[in-house]
Amino acid sequence: MGLFNRTKTIVEAKLNAIVGAAEDPRETLDLSYEKQRDMLREVQRGLIEVTTAKRRLQLQLAQLEASVRTADDQARQAVAAGRDDLARAALERKQVLAGQQAALEQQVADVQAQQDKLTAAEARLSAKIEAFRNQKEVIKAKYSASEAEVKIGEAFTGVSEEMADVGLAVDRATAKTQEMQARAGAIDELVASGALDDVSAAADPVQAELERTTRTASVEAELTALKGAATAAAGGTAR
Repeated sequence: MGLFNRTKTIVEAKLNAIVGAAEDPRETLDLSYEKQRDMLREVQRGLIEVTTAKRRLQLQLAQLEASVRTADDQARQAVAAGRDDLARAALERKQVLAGQQAALEQQVADVQAQQDKLTAAEARLSAKIEAFRNQKEVIKAKYSASEAEVKIGEAFTGVSEEMADVGLAVDRATAKTQEMQARAGAIDELVASGALDDVSAAADPVQAELERTTRTASVEAELTALKGAATAAAGGTAR
């Protein structure tokens, strides 16, 4: 538990530092997960080593048990043969082997206790790492969704600004078009009223003289017609 808590503290500190530095928290979460997996593999390697040591001690214990049985059988055979001296030697060897057997059994029990502790620790650590994996995947999914939302919002903001610029350009073009139309209409009106000379007509003096001659002839003809009408009206009155 203490190892996991220390690891958790380190991971949280690194997360805070990295996130504060505007780095991608998804990479940090994956890195933290891999470090926890490394710790789990270390525990599993330790468990394998302890289990191997226990098996080795168990093999030695089995050999000692066989030796104890052999010494016991030798003592029985010596007694049956009337060889008390050999029986004593066999029993003494049996006691020595029995002492070694008891010590080895205690070592096996101690190693078994270590194995049980490591097995429980490995199970707890595996469960916590699996829970962390699920949590980090949820966090990563939320972060990716938020990141996509931010990018969409930024893109939409850019489009809105661009459309606003387009709208301003259209307004300016419309205003300039209306201004040009108004100026053209004003010029046409001034030219028609005679306030402004027609530049195109003034540019050709022969054409201008012909137009003046035509206007003069028209005026003279209209004047003659008026005089004739007045004379006719006066004659009718005198009769």
